Amino acid sequence: MATTLFHNGTIWTGTPGPTNTALLVDDHGVIAALGEDAVATAGQSEGTVEVDLEGGFLMPSFGDGHAHPMLGGLEYVGPAVRPCDSVEEIVAEVRKFAEANPDEEWIVGASYNGSLAEGSLFDARWLDEAVPDRPVVLRAWDYHTMWVNSVALQRAGITSDTPDPVIGEIPHREDGSVLGTLREWGAVDLVTAVMPKRDLDVRVAALGTAADYYLARGVTWVQDAWVEPDDVDTYVTAAERGALRVRFNLAFYADPRHFDTQVDGFVDGRQRVEAVDSPFLTAHTVKFFADGVVENETGALLEPYCSGLHSHGMQVWEGDSLAQAARRVDELGFQIHIHAIGDAAVRQALDAIEYAIESNGPRDRRPVIAHVQLVDDADLERFAALGVIPCMQPLWAQMDALMTVLTVPRLGTERADRQYRMRSLDESGAPLALGSDWPVSSGAPLDGIAIGISRRTSDGEPEGGWTPQEALTVERALSAYTAGVAEQAFAENSWGRLIPGASADLVWLDRDPRDAPAQQLPDVVVKATYLRGELGHQHSP
Repeated sequence: MATTLFHNGTIWTGTPGPTNTALLVDDHGVIAALGEDAVATAGQSEGTVEVDLEGGFLMPSFGDGHAHPMLGGLEYVGPAVRPCDSVEEIVAEVRKFAEANPDEEWIVGASYNGSLAEGSLFDARWLDEAVPDRPVVLRAWDYHTMWVNSVALQRAGITSDTPDPVIGEIPHREDGSVLGTLREWGAVDLVTAVMPKRDLDVRVAALGTAADYYLARGVTWVQDAWVEPDDVDTYVTAAERGALRVRFNLAFYADPRHFDTQVDGFVDGRQRVEAVDSPFLTAHTVKFFADGVVENETGALLEPYCSGLHSHGMQVWEGDSLAQAARRVDELGFQIHIHAIGDAAVRQALDAIEYAIESNGPRDRRPVIAHVQLVDDADLERFAALGVIPCMQPLWAQMDALMTVLTVPRLGTERADRQYRMRSLDESGAPLALGSDWPVSSGAPLDGIAIGISRRTSDGEPEGGWTPQEALTVERALSAYTAGVAEQAFAENSWGRLIPGASADLVWLDRDPRDAPAQQLPDVVVKATYLRGELGHQHSP
């Protein structure tokens, strides 16, 4: 690698103080100097490559604090249902894919818009019209819900007599027959248990697809927030083949139904990853689900849902089992990462982390609670007090169809207006990090930041922003998507800021995002992305 001088632009280091106009990267991919020192040092080195920023903006590359890259990559393998705007379009796309792939035993795709059917309830018979003779399995965009056809129900042995499983729900039609929508893991697992496994090469290729996606959006580190044993095989194989092109940290999925038998597997998985010794792969983390999602009325709430259909929602870990499991993985040196949507789930997650700290004593643990859609006033200050990182998804803080059609009717306006309290948590001293939950929603940080700093939709609604008191400043949002994620990753001394000695993980934008109106941020062009000083993506006009 040649020594490289970036110049003729604005260089934002992600640290307080003035910007620079030049940055030097040495031949090991490490930042060597900034400003006048960079220019002077470059002049003393033969063969320095110059990158003219053309008046653009160079900053630390983004990290994604919570995502599902394997699932995102695999979406490109099946029918393209994500862009569909109606049930009819989804059915047509499934039919088109099935006809083009007659040898596919199962038609598997993701992720459809759950607001396209009343109550987010989709009928198997609609998919039967497209494919009556093979199983069809579609994931909703929340990845907590599955829509299947009748053949898939038959293969899974799901009938009108099948009881709702633990941590799951099987909705029925008025006549008692199974509808075709499956909610949460207990129900979804009935189908996945009989589905054929994806070929290893297809899965490795999916990680490549995910890397392409992320690099084109300026992201070079990703927290995979749901990793099972087959996924470990895929990541290790990709690392051994030299096929990883962004940094990944793995979070092993902890299932309350099988936790006691999983724990040794977490340790084995970590050891396998460490044995590969790849600079792009770590396995520091264990992922828990405290609840489901509001749209299914499975998010756990302190006060009941407006409909009362499921009362207070779903608590995945009963009693003190989450606290005991958190204590155990913390004892083994893992980072705790808990999905918590509802305010009851957030409280249970904080209680579990507090118990792990009290049980195991002080250490640098950096526990994470992801999403934090609702947090009670009584729990707001506990994040900073316990050192808990709220990893939030700024793109969700808007009055889009998901919010207006599914979320607000379930929570009520008053409670809905207390969602995604990013600024309150940040000002409380909590170490805020940001993520996307891709492919649940866009993995482009600038898409999320546009919403996070305006609380408005892409159409600019509502004027003045929804709950504008919770909007972040643009510089704070940029920092939380870079240095904030680096802190979550235990990597604040390695990347996330442009300082001498740090890895040259960089993103070059065509303009300064701090000066762009919020609604124009998604149009800011990622000119190039660099990982350890090497070009990972270059924009093609």
